Amino acid sequence: MRYGLIVFLMLLGSATSTLAQVSIGIGLPSVSIGINLPVYPELVQVPDYPVYYAPRLNSNFFFYDGMYWVYQGDDWYASSWYNGPWELVAPQVVPVFVLRIPVRYYRVPPVYFRGWQADAPPRWGEHWGPSWERGRSGWDRWNRRSAPAPAPLPDYQRHYPGDRYPRIEQQRELHGENYRYQPRDAVVRQRFQEQQAAPRAPAPSQRERQPAPQERDSRPQDVQRRNPPPPQPRRDEEAQRPVPHQAPPRQREPAVQEQRPQQPPHEAAPQERQRPRQGQGQGQGQGRERVIEDEERGPGRGRQ
Repeated sequence: MRYGLIVFLMLLGSATSTLAQVSIGIGLPSVSIGINLPVYPELVQVPDYPVYYAPRLNSNFFFYDGMYWVYQGDDWYASSWYNGPWELVAPQVVPVFVLRIPVRYYRVPPVYFRGWQADAPPRWGEHWGPSWERGRSGWDRWNRRSAPAPAPLPDYQRHYPGDRYPRIEQQRELHGENYRYQPRDAVVRQRFQEQQAAPRAPAPSQRERQPAPQERDSRPQDVQRRNPPPPQPRRDEEAQRPVPHQAPPRQREPAVQEQRPQQPPHEAAPQERQRPRQGQGQGQGQGRERVIEDEERGPGRGRQ
């Protein structure tokens, strides 16, 4: 009985720990680093820091200068919405105020945080090496009195829980309509502009129109088998096939008259001059001879 009770308590603790987990994507819907926030998280400001943290989450979840920041699996991720999509941030460009968050506000501190001072920032130079330390020199030295005021929280995102969580295109529109704050940190401003300017999917009106599908035969299948439609000729065959009952164009007829040499209208053909009509030439010749004879004879000398 006692053994069964112990097993039951262990299973109950494991289930409670599982429910407390959150899921954060890395910019891709199918990729996750282990957590999924069902609702907008509770955020509390870190004293004397322009940063918020989530005390009720089992995750290193922060908010700084208008964006969310998560330290998970030895990497930093950033997003403009509380549940992603998230983008990987290189250690060389993480904002200094995010690096300065004290160790005590990491709800799931890594193993190498052990032994570090709770009220001091993590020893990033010791963890990431001397090359990183040289590139980010002075990141842990600052005047707390000159710290900027924290950015306002995007409370409008409370109205979009897990079942109503918007898509990326909707996130940009809602963020622009409801959150007018602009990041002041140069690094955060650049990352925010990159997320807002990410390419979107083309609208249906801008996509290339697909060719219309061919018309389908609406007859029953058994009728289609008995009387199949005639095969449609290809386009090249249609172009070569002559159109029936159509006379050839006039320009293709042989121009016989144009090939003959044109003669002046007053000259007759040689054959026409050599071949006078029968009866017409002879009659005209005999008549002329008689008139000449009568003129030579003079008046009163007619034909005998």
